[in-house]
Amino acid sequence: MKSTFILALSLAAAGIVAPSARADGDAAAGKTVFGKCAACHTATEAKNKVGPSLMGVVGRPVATAEGYKYSEAMTAFGAGGKVWDEATLTQYLLSPKGVVPKTKMAFAGLKTPEEVANVIAYLKAPVK
Repeated sequence: MKSTFILALSLAAAGIVAPSARADGDAAAGKTVFGKCAACHTATEAKNKVGPSLMGVVGRPVATAEGYKYSEAMTAFGAGGKVWDEATLTQYLLSPKGVVPKTKMAFAGLKTPEEVANVIAYLKAPVK
């Protein structure tokens, strides 16, 4: 946990991740940005597609969506009970392969900290 916090601070200081990228976001804007993810993921139902369902992902242990076969790399990343908290999601959504080398997710990552914050806000919002 401490190393995640230090990494987040280092990225923020370098201008890679804005400090507010974790705290604030617009769920409505995030729903729009999530369109980039929707070909492979759903956030409103517990249905896996090419990628696992992201419904309830914030606070969920890594690599635990029921019925989804994760890559060895993602399973190893989640070993020890790592959880998809806002800090981990922020890092991962900006650079999936930078955080989990050899992940089978082909998406290069969201382009801005604002997009990331908005998607996280959307993923945290109650399903309607």
